[in-house]
Amino acid sequence: MIRLTAVELRRLTARRITMIGVAGVVLITAFLLFVTWREARPLSEGEQRAAQTQFEMAHKDWVEHHVENEAECRKSYDQIQGSKPPIDEMCAYPEPKITEWGKPQAVFAELIPNLLQGASYFLLFAAFLIGASFVAAEFSSGAIGNWLTFEPRRLRVYGSKIVAAGLWFVPLGVLITGVVTLGAYFITAGLGSTAGTDWGNVTGSVSRVVTTTAMGAVLGAVVGLVLRHTAAAIGLVMGYIVLVEGVFGSFLQKAQPWLLGRNFDAFVLHDTKYYLNKCATDANGNYNCESIEKTLTFEHGAWYLGILTLVAVVVAGAIFQRRDVN
Repeated sequence: MIRLTAVELRRLTARRITMIGVAGVVLITAFLLFVTWREARPLSEGEQRAAQTQFEMAHKDWVEHHVENEAECRKSYDQIQGSKPPIDEMCAYPEPKITEWGKPQAVFAELIPNLLQGASYFLLFAAFLIGASFVAAEFSSGAIGNWLTFEPRRLRVYGSKIVAAGLWFVPLGVLITGVVTLGAYFITAGLGSTAGTDWGNVTGSVSRVVTTTAMGAVLGAVVGLVLRHTAAAIGLVMGYIVLVEGVFGSFLQKAQPWLLGRNFDAFVLHDTKYYLNKCATDANGNYNCESIEKTLTFEHGAWYLGILTLVAVVVAGAIFQRRDVN
């Protein structure tokens, strides 16, 4: 099994689409860091002066009118029909602060979760595409039949391909997430702030992105084996994203905890938020809707992805064991 896996790793490395995919990932990573650098740059002197002027005007208006505005709001509060926030919340006019004008300072601890989430998406896509092509190409060319004459034990062949697909993307995931993390750190150290950085959380996020990258490669290999064509595997994924995640997910809101995308985010981000609309008719006959925030936990996402990957691997193994390769 180890020798078979080593052969598959060498074959995966030698494939042209693998190198093209890695090159694409590197370019996207460079672009991501470039965008981060542009967003982290502070305002020019002219823009800072304009922001200061706007702040002074707003603060002057607040000093002159905030008492009057609050009294007027409280007077008209009872006349508002339907659902409304508490009066102290609705009629609060806080004093403007200079930090609310201009461009906020780039903070590494605030940027890195979103950057790693973005990296997880394109790493997952690349891993799935390369993993699907890696296996499907053998069926398209007929090479899988020749390989089985050398090693007729199908489950060993299947296991070596799945393991190789997952293992190959672990160092790539470590490299890309490491570059994103260190690049963002040096950018914000020079142009923003690195205060409040919790490296334990950052390391945890990196490890989860690497894990999902390996999972993506395994699922790609599984789908490629079942469908036997790379284009069919890509079509299946795109159809799922458009129809299930896009169309049905927007209408069937209560199904959101069971969507793949939601659970992927819950795992990578260590919990994620989503919203449900709760609508009802009040005592006056008015139909009102309010948005309720829900949390999808990391544990739910981890179990979901783990069980999905395990079931897919087992089912594909059973299909490969029994189905004719020609």
